[in-house]
Amino acid sequence: MASEQSYSNHRRYNPWHHFVVLPILSINLGLEIQRLVEDPSAYRGWQVVLAIGLVVFSFTARGMALRAQDRVIRLEERLRLSRVIGDGAAIEALRPGQLIALRFAPDDELPELVQRIAGGELQTGDQIKKAIRVWKPDYLRV
Repeated sequence: MASEQSYSNHRRYNPWHHFVVLPILSINLGLEIQRLVEDPSAYRGWQVVLAIGLVVFSFTARGMALRAQDRVIRLEERLRLSRVIGDGAAIEALRPGQLIALRFAPDDELPELVQRIAGGELQTGDQIKKAIRVWKPDYLRV
């Protein structure tokens, strides 16, 4: 890895998706709209609809992969929390975004973080991530 993962650099870009596919599909959409304006026809209109569909497909495909990843992370974190803190009620009270944020916390910080969440001090995933003292990297993300 180029640098150690932390709160400030943990967001992940998929180079093929963000820097190749999206620009190509966006340029294609722009060109098809330009062609429709210059030469209005049913065929050109359909080309614009198809270009919009490809852009939407790109976002939905990525969204489905992220959603599946989040489901796995939530399961992993529930298992880890049951092993580390053992309080089933506290675990069940955690919202999905809170569970997902806790994946960056080492085991020894979990009890305190869960207690702070239960007390209402930490509510959002971002607040939880900022409260983590020793960052546990997650390099296996979609």
